Order: sequence, then structure tokens, then C-alpha cells
Amino acid sequence: MAKACITKQPQGLAFFEKYLTVWVILCIIAGIILGKVAPGVALYLDSLSIYVEGAPVVSIPIAICLFFMMYPIMVKIDFGEVVKAGQNLKPVGLTLFINWAIKPFTMYAISLFFLGTLFLGFIGPEATDLVKMPFGLDMPVGASYGVGTVVLHEGVKMLEVPLWRSYLAGCILLGIAPCTAMVLVWGYLARGNDCHTLVMVAINSLTMLFLYGPLGGFLLGVGRLPVPWEALALSIGVYVALPLAAGYLSRKLIIRTKGEEWFNTSFVHLLTPITITALLITLILLFSFKGETILAQPLTILWIAVPLFIQTVFIFTLGYVLAKLLKLSYQDAAPSAMIGASNHFEVAIATSTILFGLSSGAALATVVGVLIEVPVMLMLVRICLRTEGWFS
Repeated sequence: MAKACITKQPQGLAFFEKYLTVWVILCIIAGIILGKVAPGVALYLDSLSIYVEGAPVVSIPIAICLFFMMYPIMVKIDFGEVVKAGQNLKPVGLTLFINWAIKPFTMYAISLFFLGTLFLGFIGPEATDLVKMPFGLDMPVGASYGVGTVVLHEGVKMLEVPLWRSYLAGCILLGIAPCTAMVLVWGYLARGNDCHTLVMVAINSLTMLFLYGPLGGFLLGVGRLPVPWEALALSIGVYVALPLAAGYLSRKLIIRTKGEEWFNTSFVHLLTPITITALLITLILLFSFKGETILAQPLTILWIAVPLFIQTVFIFTLGYVLAKLLKLSYQDAAPSAMIGASNHFEVAIATSTILFGLSSGAALATVVGVLIEVPVMLMLVRICLRTEGWFS
């Protein structure tokens, strides 16, 4: 593909991304302290919501944070380059196959085995979690919905579900969210084909509009979890379509008025800290709710991290081996494998929050994906560099 397809030459891991795991750990600590010292702060911010029939549907502060997590990713994408993908069909086809035909189902199976069987005794077979009622669903207290029971919590109807299934929901939402941001850095560090990576970022963003909701609803239903179809559609609209449209339109406007050079050298440079800052604020709020759970069961994050780690390594290995069998060049094989292995945790966090609530186990599980993202992907980058000679 033409060199012109590169919107902005990546410069490796910037300060914020390089120490993302450290920032997440600090946010866990800050969130727990906030929950202990000023528990009303997070509750008040989460109460600033759009309500439908008395039930909170969209938390306004969280929606603002999540928009600024997504917009900087979307504005970097040149969607005009998607049509050039036809020049190199094999790596594009491989990535789409891994992301949408394999990855969601292996994530479900691996997470179900570890959380629902192997680690169930540690999590607690009787442990429960409170999640939002599916949007538009009005059932009496005590009624059953899937594996959940309708209960009244602080005057609001919620579903009480097994805690491990709530964690499973978060893993599912991670598994159906292919990476569209950090993978640009991973591909660059592995000396991969930047053009192929950029095109796949655009294609994944567009594909999520159509497949994220149906796949998420299907797998949540298989897991006997609440399937809030209306909330899924709303989540895709608010957290994918809206920043996608805003990014596309503002990109065209800025380039038209200020020029592409100013856009790439000045405007884009300011966006990464905005994304990370919005993410960290969201994490502090989330952990202010989940502090009690973590303090009571400090190994909770480990139980969730194990299946996520295994899934990431498995998907990378599968993609890398298939790339070898398809006789792809190393420059296409490395990003193809890492695009599938990496997760779009911003969308997963946003969706879990709107579907199940900021204080849910599902939201916590998506945050664990952030926690392990950088160290695991850097490990895979090193594996790629050491095996470059496998490809002709």
C-alpha cells in the first residue's frame, strides 16, 4: 500500500502509554481511598444521569469522560484509505477472521472455564453482584431474569446476578472489541506495515458499528446474562458512532482550514494525554465503587487477569501461525497478529458501564484489560522482533 496512507508516523510509546500500567495501579489506589474517605463523591457524580422511567441510563460525567477517550482515536483515522485495503486482501482478511469469527468465542470459552469452574471457589459460588436492569424492562421485585433476580437497592430496581457471571460479562465485552488505538504503537514497535495497521484501524472501527452489538448480545445471552439490546444499541451510538462521526467531520474541517501538516504535527500531538486523562478519571470513579470488593478479595484482579492473559497470547499465536501459513511478509504478519490480540478497552469500559453500571463486576473486568494491556503487548512485540527471520 502507498506510503501516503500513514496519517502520523508513530514515535513508539509516549510517556503516558509507557507507564499506563503504573497509572492504572495508582488509580486503583486513589479510587479505593476516595471510596473510603469521600464515598459520596462518586455516588453524586454517578447520580448525574439521564433517567428513563426512573432508572439511570447514561451517567453524564462518565459519558463525557468516555467521549474524550474515544474521540482522539477516531479523529486520527483517514477513512478514505479503507478502499486501498483491496490491494492487500490476505492480511486484512486474516485480521477480520481472527477478530470476529474466532476471538469473541475463544474469550467466552476461556473466561467461562476459569471464572465459572477453575477459580469459582476463590471468587465465591454464592457471591453476587448488582447490575442495572436492562433498558426498558420493568419487572416486579423478586422476579427472575436469566440468572438474575430483581431486587430493590436504595430505591432503584436492579438485578442480582452471580459475581463470576458479572466478571464473565466484562470479559465478553473485551473479547468483541478489537483494538483501534494502541495497536498503531505496537505495530510500529514491531517494525510492521504501518499502512496495513492504519487501514485495519479504520475497518475495525466501521465493523464495530454493525457486529459489536449483535455479537455482544448473543454471547451475553449464551452466558445467561441480561441482554439489554436497547442499551447495547445506545452504547454503540454514544460511544462508537458519535465519536466516529465527530472525528470524521472535525478531521475534514481542521485539515481544510489549517492544513494536514498542522493537523499531524500540532493537533494530533495534544490528543493522547486527553485520552489517557479521561481514562484515568473514569478508573478512579470505578474503583471508588469497587474498593470494598478488592480489599475483601485482593486476588480478584488476578482471577480475571489469568483468562485475559491466556486469551491474548492464544489469539496472537493463532494469528501469527496463520500469517506464516498464508505466506505473509513479516511486516504484515506482526500487526495482523497483534491487532487481534489487543483489545479496545475504551469501548469495553464504556459499554460495561452503560449496560451494567459503574460499580458492576463487569466494569471491573474491563479495567483489568487495561491493567495488563501494556506489559503483555510489549512482550508480544519482543516475540515478533525475535522471530522476524521466520518469514521470508
